[in-house]
Amino acid sequence: MISLKVNGEKVRFDGDEDTPLLWVLRDHLGLTGTKFGCGIGQCGACTVHFNGRAQRSCMLPVAAAKDATVTTIEALSAGDHQLHPVQQAWLDIDVPQCGYCQAGQIMATADFLKRNPDPSDEDIDRDLSNLCRCGTYVRIREAVHHAARLARKESNDD
Repeated sequence: MISLKVNGEKVRFDGDEDTPLLWVLRDHLGLTGTKFGCGIGQCGACTVHFNGRAQRSCMLPVAAAKDATVTTIEALSAGDHQLHPVQQAWLDIDVPQCGYCQAGQIMATADFLKRNPDPSDEDIDRDLSNLCRCGTYVRIREAVHHAARLARKESNDD
């Protein structure tokens, strides 16, 4: 039995400890915002926050998540019905086409902006490696800058 905290709630998984965290989230907990993309940790569609850092969940066995804290796209916002600045930026800039990879893009960006609150284009291109099959990289980059501005404004308003 593996215990972990997912989106603020303690959960238990009583299955194969080699099961990827992605499948525990989707199949056992019903959190389908995290997507399966490639299955080899390359595309980033499965990105979640694992102990506060962006992590690709398709290759991470649930055993590695024992006593860990996991946040999925379903719980990224503060819970007060207000979107996270990255989610708001994605809407404002109209980033998604098909939308499949966007939860992973958003989760990776939220972590990235915690570490780099005022990134350059070069920082974004170098540090955000999630793939988008629709090729919306120009809008993604614009949304990352917009999210950074929103987050700075939000922190100045506090």
